[in-house]
Amino acid sequence: MNLIEKLYTLIIFLAVVIGISIGQAELIRANAESFIMPLLAAMLYITFLQIPIEDIKIAFKNIKFTYTSIIINFVWTPILAWLLAMVFLGDTPTLYIGFIMLMVTPCTDWYLIFTGIAKGNVALSTAILPLNLILQVILLPIYLLIFGRTTGVIELEFLIESILAVLIIPLVLAVLTKILLKTKNQLRESLVSNLSVLPIVFLSFAIAAMFASQGQLLLNHLDLLWKITIPVLLFFIINLFFSQRAGQLMRFPNSDRASLSLTTLARNSPIALAIAMTAFPDQPLIALTLVVGPLLELPILAVITHILLFITKEKRI
Repeated sequence: MNLIEKLYTLIIFLAVVIGISIGQAELIRANAESFIMPLLAAMLYITFLQIPIEDIKIAFKNIKFTYTSIIINFVWTPILAWLLAMVFLGDTPTLYIGFIMLMVTPCTDWYLIFTGIAKGNVALSTAILPLNLILQVILLPIYLLIFGRTTGVIELEFLIESILAVLIIPLVLAVLTKILLKTKNQLRESLVSNLSVLPIVFLSFAIAAMFASQGQLLLNHLDLLWKITIPVLLFFIINLFFSQRAGQLMRFPNSDRASLSLTTLARNSPIALAIAMTAFPDQPLIALTLVVGPLLELPILAVITHILLFITKEKRI
């Protein structure tokens, strides 16, 4: 875990503060929004470049684990997210949409760090990673249409354009880059290694730009933030018990059960945030939900990691 990854939460928080501060200047506030989409597209291009999408077939070598995690991540979790959103955020459509976007996108990066700390099966978690990425790119717009059309926030045409701009095009470019460098392994590895820090940098600049352009409106609605905390906490508590129980029923060893819990708990806020800032530029509270999400998620995952370690220790005793 490099220094940037360790400071992820602090960096995101500072990006918010800096964005709101510089947004007090009229010139910056008026032009900040135009930087958001290029920054997010660059962030996702490098993110996709780092992920071994061509290794999806590896995930199916452990069929039982793969199918279990897919069912939890892409069937059970969206239903749970929708129920929690209906109960706690149904009267606030923007927070409702933001919460669902956060919870239906499984993580494709830092959950590996927590899996290692929890003595989980990191190799197995790594194998499922590219499949999780592809499925969430495909399914996110479908979830939004199923769960969000009644809110009046989602415009189908604009949503499709945004997904094309910030997800599909960077993904295609990343695949083409991999094809071009297929026979140049050393150059490809060097490129990926040298660019590895940039996704967080680009995301931070995009968050700063978003808060610079919409900061005042967000400040006027800070009283709504407390509403996000309870459903986020419930999501992690319920899914921890659900994933552990599923692992027991499938007779997974302790290390695989820890991997299952973390791959079905950690969320992919950068991808969800990229869509939110481009598909809903006039609804900053959606993006705000996705910024607050990781600020809550990382400490929660740290606690869950220690719980999983304790469970593993108790089983051994």
